[in-house]
Amino acid sequence: MSPGRFMQALSLGLLVVSGGRALALDEGLQGSKLLGTAGAVNIEGSGGGGLVPWAFIGGYGSDDEVAATVSASMTSVDDFGLRTTGLLVGFHNRLELSLAKQWLRVDPLALTITQHVVGAKLRLSGDVVYGTMPQFSAGLQYKRNTEATIPYALGADDNAGVDVYLAASKVWLNALLGRNLALSATARYTEANQGGLLGFGAVGERPQLVGEASLAIFLNRYWAMGVEYRQKPDNLAGVREHDWRDVFIGWFPSKSVSIVTAYTDLGSVAGQKQQEGLYLSVHLNTGNLK
Repeated sequence: MSPGRFMQALSLGLLVVSGGRALALDEGLQGSKLLGTAGAVNIEGSGGGGLVPWAFIGGYGSDDEVAATVSASMTSVDDFGLRTTGLLVGFHNRLELSLAKQWLRVDPLALTITQHVVGAKLRLSGDVVYGTMPQFSAGLQYKRNTEATIPYALGADDNAGVDVYLAASKVWLNALLGRNLALSATARYTEANQGGLLGFGAVGERPQLVGEASLAIFLNRYWAMGVEYRQKPDNLAGVREHDWRDVFIGWFPSKSVSIVTAYTDLGSVAGQKQQEGLYLSVHLNTGNLK
């Protein structure tokens, strides 16, 4: 990532963090889940980390509540920039529905690729915090790329597709030196190229089962840090696709707002090697909407 673009992203992050202090409202007014256990929203609009959907149902609503989260994120790497806006609603800590729109800026070609994502997630069993078993959830993401010319030119078979995933997540209280520890693992069945931004599948290729994982430690009740890893299919013969990874810091000043920033390594994207840079995501949460 160029120094100028890094400074722009860093300045935006500092501005958001400064503004976020004004939103540090009384956390008791915002839903019934513990602070931080609603996590964040990933780049496809589902509740989770920046790269990986978690098993928790997004928002701070508990079993008899309905809550929503509005999110916006940006990822700026050497030759690309990704912006995402999203809305998710969690129903009774059982069902999550989400909508997201992505804009991928392709600097070498001076164009933008747009994608819409509709998601749903259902809690199957367990609880993220309470009990011994992790929470298990099943989800799907329907994605439609509205700029099909480039994906087809690269060998993609379709401009729309569905990802199906199963996630298991758990938070252990006072697990490591008195700190809370969170772990999530996800299995995803997908044929999306670069998350669908370069289309879906390729001639002679079939959907693949890939793995994803997140690990976070809460430094205190307001700050967390961790790592994520997302395995990727490699369908397009002409352009290699590498796995994604990041190292992140999350700030949860209240249940009204959370901010996540990360160093992100996307590997090779559309033939452009070593795509590394900064990720920033802001989430505004409601209390019970019932």
